[in-house]
Amino acid sequence: MRAGPGTRYPIEWTYQRRELPVEIIREFELWRRIRDMEGTEGWVHQSNLTGRRTFVVTGEERVLRRRPEENANVVARLKPGVLGRIRLCEAGQAWCEVQVGEHRGWLKRAEFFGAMPGEEVK
Repeated sequence: MRAGPGTRYPIEWTYQRRELPVEIIREFELWRRIRDMEGTEGWVHQSNLTGRRTFVVTGEERVLRRRPEENANVVARLKPGVLGRIRLCEAGQAWCEVQVGEHRGWLKRAEFFGAMPGEEVK
């Protein structure tokens, strides 16, 4: 991650983990200003980003459910920091369909970083 939109700006941060979710907050030519789950902001070249939507479990251990209901069967228990893929998040809905490894199920949007409130992910 760089201090500005170009190679002449110093590198401030290097991510050690691939496919972490980030929020794009600004664009300048081929550069994107991003914000990560800790609130750190900086610039990256668009070639370093993918269209794959991922998430990171936040807070405490979370329960992945078979259906988008509080009392639905448990598919898996996810520890904080677990990285997965968002399959579907409908705008205005509290639950998102996600996948972690071979486990597929539903997780509350408020329990992870990767989909902004009100955002639709398909």
